[in-house]
Amino acid sequence: MNAPEGGRAMFWRALRREPGQLVRLGLWSVVEAAPAFLIGHAVARAIEDGFAPAEPLVGLGWLAALGLTWLAGAVAARQVVLAVAAVAEPFRDDLLAHVVEGALRQEPGAGRDSAAVARAGLQVELARDAFAAVVTTVRGFVFTLVSVVLGLLTLAPETIVLVLPPFLAGLGLFLASLPALGRRQRAFLVADEHLAEAMTDMAGGLRDIQACGLRERVAGRLDRRVAAQAAAARALAGVTAVRTAALAVGGWLPVVLVLAGTPWLLDSGLGPGVIVGTLAYVTQSLAPALGGLVQGLGVSGVRLAASLGRILAMAPPAPPAGPRIRPLRSDVRFDAVTFAYGPRSAPIVEGLDLTVPEGDHLAVVGPSGAGKSTLAALVSGLLPPGEGEVLVGGVPAGRLDPAARVLIPQEAYVFRGTLLENLAYYARDAGQARVEAAVEAVGATGLVAGLGGYAAVVEPRVLSAGQRQLVALVRAYLAPAPLAILDEATCHLDPAAEARAEDAFARRGGTLIVVAHRLTSALRARRVLLMDGPQITLGTHDELVRRSPLYADLAGHWHPEPVS
Repeated sequence: MNAPEGGRAMFWRALRREPGQLVRLGLWSVVEAAPAFLIGHAVARAIEDGFAPAEPLVGLGWLAALGLTWLAGAVAARQVVLAVAAVAEPFRDDLLAHVVEGALRQEPGAGRDSAAVARAGLQVELARDAFAAVVTTVRGFVFTLVSVVLGLLTLAPETIVLVLPPFLAGLGLFLASLPALGRRQRAFLVADEHLAEAMTDMAGGLRDIQACGLRERVAGRLDRRVAAQAAAARALAGVTAVRTAALAVGGWLPVVLVLAGTPWLLDSGLGPGVIVGTLAYVTQSLAPALGGLVQGLGVSGVRLAASLGRILAMAPPAPPAGPRIRPLRSDVRFDAVTFAYGPRSAPIVEGLDLTVPEGDHLAVVGPSGAGKSTLAALVSGLLPPGEGEVLVGGVPAGRLDPAARVLIPQEAYVFRGTLLENLAYYARDAGQARVEAAVEAVGATGLVAGLGGYAAVVEPRVLSAGQRQLVALVRAYLAPAPLAILDEATCHLDPAAEARAEDAFARRGGTLIVVAHRLTSALRARRVLLMDGPQITLGTHDELVRRSPLYADLAGHWHPEPVS
């Protein structure tokens, strides 16, 4: 799937996801567009039936009706904004998920860095805003156009031939310019990013540039980047001039034609009020709608297409992995698994053969950087092995149904919502008694009380790291997944709280793998896996103390010579 096709698919999927919101958006749009239909009739009737025959109350009545319609339209406009936001936020979430998944799939050697991810995040925010602007603009244009056409047909059908042809010509001219506008907008964004990267590199190396006498060379490179950006900006400005021509043809040429055709309209039996009403339709509804469309698609639409292209290029979609499978067992098996971050990197895991029987409690320990979290990611299917196979219940970890395992990372995720919604996210049908039992088992009773009960709204930014971990632990405890993977998920808890949480998961049933933050986790486990890069040692705590000097050192024991 290329970038434009992928962007279009994401756009239409976001629109189709919430049919109820689209219906709500359409109904409120009808109310919002009511003044566009009524304005010509109200002006014509106010003149013809009110002010011209000296009946000012009648004229004022028509204008008052138009004013009330505008008030209703203002209320509808607020509801339209809310409905568009309800569609745009899931679109933003889709893009963020795409960026994060792409960043996780990329190898460090392939160019992933925090700056690239930050740029992708900025593009996501731009795309979300542009998406909302495009939906709002196109919707408003369509409903206004329909309202004006219906208004002209019911007021004075003769005026259609003076208004619609130039309007459609201006619209066609603008739409024809959009592909070139999109290409030049993308070129401008790329040139702008290249200039920003060059400026960042230059700012970070000022001392070396000065010391090595590279000022002129670096300045020349920056000059070329600035010139490229300026050229892209000029090219973009040249195409945007077409928008002015489109507005002139579609928005103001109809006014000229109606004024020039006034004698013919009067000879056709139309009164002056009807002609003024027709002009009101064009100047107050049709021309602003076209102007909004030109601005919306010409700026926001092109920006949306360019941002989506950049996002899809930064984070290419994952290859299809086949259907997800829910295994009948929860045992874990590594068959000759090797994994390295990049083709030139040393293996973190090499030739690993390991079996974790169903119902086992395994603690994974080792020095920092030994590959413990990598092992957890391999088990959960977040990382594919370079060689060999990781199986959970006989199913490749990459094809595992997410409901079959639950992973709790070191930095626990909590979303804004009620505490109960956070705790029962994986078990929506869990009753109050079951939730309370999980809270008691994990040791989160004090947390629930301190936050104000299960109905309290959780603000993630005000929770401590330990509080977020407790929420995530209860959430995972309630999950139906028979395989639980705790990747330093208790590192922000004190030792007593950590022991209580791990004991709760050990009694929960199923298979438990704990990436240990403290070695006391190994004392509670049935077996211990010691990782030191590719060197792997498996056994009980007592066995490893006797067999492994590294583990003995970690455990506070010291053997001056290796123990055979």
